[in-house]
Amino acid sequence: MPLSEQEQRLLDEMERNLYHGDADFVASVGRVPGRVNYTAVAGGVLLALAGVAGLVLGVLLQNWFVGVLAFAAMFAGVLLAIGGPGRRRAAADPFTAAAPRARRGGFMDRMNDRWERRRRG
Repeated sequence: MPLSEQEQRLLDEMERNLYHGDADFVASVGRVPGRVNYTAVAGGVLLALAGVAGLVLGVLLQNWFVGVLAFAAMFAGVLLAIGGPGRRRAAADPFTAAAPRARRGGFMDRMNDRWERRRRG
């Protein structure tokens, strides 16, 4: 069921007020997640494959030290491939990204601060 003309105007007005009144929140939430860093993915996959080869080599040589190092390489490769350094910034908390400050309080304290700032301004 389509919206009536009055409902559509009201919705447009609410959207304009949202964008005007809380632009910092809209900017932080509306942000598109970071692009895929193909270099990090390729490097992570190669490191993980080298870790698998090292693990097989460690088993063949019956050397546990080589196996542990190879497992660490596999783990690091997977971490690099799925969560490169560029993705950590995109996943930042939108409430603290808008107003960077020292985190003294918890989540509710930050929400209360934001509410008070909205009511004042």
